[in-house]
Amino acid sequence: MPWSAGPALSDALSPGLLAVLFVLLCIAWFATLGTRALISPDEGRYATLAWEMARSGDWITPRLNGLIYFEKPPLQYWIGAIFFKVFGVSVFAARAWPALASLLTALAVGYAARRLRDRETGVRVFAIAASMTWVFANGHYLTLDAGLTFFLTVALCAVLVAFWSEVPAAEQRRWVLLAWASMAAAVLSKGLIGILVPGAVLFASSLWRRDFRLWRQLQWGLGLPLFLLLVTPWFVLVQMRNPSFAQFFFVHEHLMRYLTHVHERTGPWWYYLPLLAIGLFPWTGGLPLLRPLPGDAGRTGSLSVADLLVAWSVFVLVFFSLSGSKLPSYIQPMFPALALLLGLRLRSLQPGALRLQLWLAAAVWTAVLAVATQAHRLATPALTTELLHPLAMGIRNGAAVFLLAAGIGWWALGRQRVTTAVLALALGQVIALAIVLASFDAVGQTRSAAAMAAALEVEIEPTAPVFAVRSYDQTLPFYLQRDVTLVDYHDEFAFGQSLEPERAIPTLDEFLDRWRALPQGAAYLDFGTFLELEKRRVPMRVVYEDPPRVMVVRR
Repeated sequence: MPWSAGPALSDALSPGLLAVLFVLLCIAWFATLGTRALISPDEGRYATLAWEMARSGDWITPRLNGLIYFEKPPLQYWIGAIFFKVFGVSVFAARAWPALASLLTALAVGYAARRLRDRETGVRVFAIAASMTWVFANGHYLTLDAGLTFFLTVALCAVLVAFWSEVPAAEQRRWVLLAWASMAAAVLSKGLIGILVPGAVLFASSLWRRDFRLWRQLQWGLGLPLFLLLVTPWFVLVQMRNPSFAQFFFVHEHLMRYLTHVHERTGPWWYYLPLLAIGLFPWTGGLPLLRPLPGDAGRTGSLSVADLLVAWSVFVLVFFSLSGSKLPSYIQPMFPALALLLGLRLRSLQPGALRLQLWLAAAVWTAVLAVATQAHRLATPALTTELLHPLAMGIRNGAAVFLLAAGIGWWALGRQRVTTAVLALALGQVIALAIVLASFDAVGQTRSAAAMAAALEVEIEPTAPVFAVRSYDQTLPFYLQRDVTLVDYHDEFAFGQSLEPERAIPTLDEFLDRWRALPQGAAYLDFGTFLELEKRRVPMRVVYEDPPRVMVVRR
C-alpha cells in the first residue's frame, strides 16, 4: 500500500494557475543570479576551477589559479565549464548550476510527494522545499553543496518511490538504478559523502526498526556495477596522471578534514542548531511535526517513509556536528527531507493549526524589518553606512513583500484553503529573499575583486604578469581572466605548489628582484605588505585601494 498518514484537506488549484505561479517563482529564482559580484573565497574558487577547465580543455586534472587542485571531484567543474561554453564566461553562468540544482531538488521532493500521496501534496512539498531559506540561499551562492544535495535527494526520492508507492517490478528496478546513479553523481560532486549518507541512513534506520528486508531489493547485481562504471573512470585516470592524488584526496581531504582541525573550521557541538532553525525558515514552526508517528509503515513492514526521512535528517545533522571541519552549508542535504516530511504531515492538520506557523514567520520578518530601519547603528569602519544602506533598503522591501504574502496566507487559511496559504507564503519568501540578495552587492563588493579587476584592466597589457603578494582573493583570476603568481603565500595551494614549485615565488625578496626587472606588472597586496614595500622604496603606483587591500602597478 502507498504510505498513509490520515485524510487530506484539499483545495487544489488549477493546472493553469499553478503554471503561472511556477513561472513567477522561476523568474524570482534566476533573475538576480548575475546582479551580484562573486565573493571570496568559495564563489571565486569554484568559478575559477570551472573557467580553468573550460579554457584548458583538461577535464581530468582540476587546476585553481593554474595549480593542481585535488580537494574535490570534478563533476561541478565539468558542469560549470559547459555552462561557460554555452552562455559565455559570466557571473550568471558561474552560479547557474547551484541555482538550477536547488530548484530541481525542490521539484524532486515535490514529485516524490505526489507519487507517495497526491498532486496537491506534491505541490505543497515543492513550495515548502523551494522557500526554505537554506535551499534558496545556498542555491544562489556558488559552492558544491547545492549539487551534492540535488543528487542525494534524487537517490532518497528514488528509493521512496520504488518501495513506498505502487509501482510494477520493472519500474521499481528503474527507480533503484536511478538511486545508484545519483549516488555516483553525488560522489563525483563532493567525494565519499555521496555514498556515506545514503548507506549510513539506510543501515541506521533498518537497525532502528530491525527491518533489513529493503537491503535485499536494492538490485546489487545491476546497481553496484552501474555505480562503479560511473564513478571509477575519473578516479583511475586522475591517479594515472597524478600519482599523489589518492593520498591527498582520500587521506588529507576526507579523513583528516573530518577527524582533525587541519582546515581550521571548528565550531561547538551545537554549531548547526541555530543554522537548522534559520535554514528551515519560514517553516521553522513545523519542527514539532517532524517526529515519526504511529501508522506510518508502508509495504516494507515496520520501516516507514517517516523513519527514513527522520534518520536521514538526524544523521546529516549529527555527522557534521561531530566533524572537525564545519561550514554552514554542510547540512543542506537534510532540508529537502525535512520539507518532504513536513509536507506529508500537513495533510492531516486543520487549517487553524497553521496560523501559529504563519504568525511566527511574520513576526521574524517584522523583527528583521525593525532592525533594518536602524542599519546606521550597525555601521563599522569596514561596513560603512553607505555600504549598508542598499542592503537595509532591500531587507525592508523584502519584508514588505513577505508580510503582504503572509496576509494573503492568513486570508486563505480563514477559508480553509491550505494549499493557497502554503503557496502564498512560499512565493512571498522566495521573492523576499531574491530582493534581499540583489541588494547585497554593495557589501559583497568588499569581498570581491570585480572592481579591482576593472580598474586594473586599463592600466596594464593582457600579457603583463599579475602577482598576489602574501595575500590572495579567490575571485581575482576569474575577473582578470588570467592566473596570478602567488608570492610567499600557500594556504590551500600548498599541495599544488609542492608539485609545481616553479609556478609560485617563495619569498618577498625574490619577488622584488623580479618586480624591479619588469617593464610592466601588477600586484595585489594587503595593506601591511603595501606599507612595507613603501618603506623599501619599491617602484609602484596604486590603482585601487580599499581598507584591507591594495592593487599596484609597476611604474
